[in-house]
Amino acid sequence: MQCEVCGRQIYGKPHRVIIEGAKMTTCARCAELGSGYWEPELKRQKSLTRITGGRSFPPRVSVRKRASSVPENLVVTENFGSIVRKARERLGLSHEDLGRKIKEKVSVIRKIETEKIVPDRRVANKLEHALGIKLLVPLVEPKVPPIFAPATRGVTLGEIVYLKKEKRRHRKNESNNSQS
Repeated sequence: MQCEVCGRQIYGKPHRVIIEGAKMTTCARCAELGSGYWEPELKRQKSLTRITGGRSFPPRVSVRKRASSVPENLVVTENFGSIVRKARERLGLSHEDLGRKIKEKVSVIRKIETEKIVPDRRVANKLEHALGIKLLVPLVEPKVPPIFAPATRGVTLGEIVYLKKEKRRHRKNESNNSQS
C-alpha cells in the first residue's frame, strides 16, 4: 500500500487521517499533516448469499437498462411546444394532470409548451406515450456534394480575351489576303 500524500510504500499499519477535509490513507510521517482521524465504513449487505435448494448463490444485483431505449439518431421535432399543448388540450388535461401522469413538474411542462426548454429524450418519450403524439423524429442531415466531383465550369475571361484576339487576327489575315 502506498501513502496517498508522498507516494512512499507504507510499512506496518496505515494511518487514516483527514487532511484539509479529505480522508486519506498515509504513512506515519505524513499522518502528522492531518487534523483528525477517520475509520473506514464497513459496507454491510443485507444478505451475503441466498440459499436455494441447498446451494448458495451470491446476491442478485439489479442491472438497470439504459434510461432511454431511443436510438441515438432521433431528435425533437420543430414546433414541439404547440404539438404538446394541442394534444394536452385535445385530451382535456390540465398542466397539473399531465404532470402527475408523466411524473414531471408542472413548470417543466409549461416551459416545454412555450418552447423555453427542449425536452430531453426521456421526457419526450413520456410525453409521446401519454399524449399519443410523435415528438422524436430521425435526424435528417443535409446532403453535401462530394468534394472530388468535377465542377462544371463556364468560359473564363482569359479564354474570351484569347478568342477575341484570335478572331481579330483571323479578320486581319483575311483582309490582308483579299487585298493582295
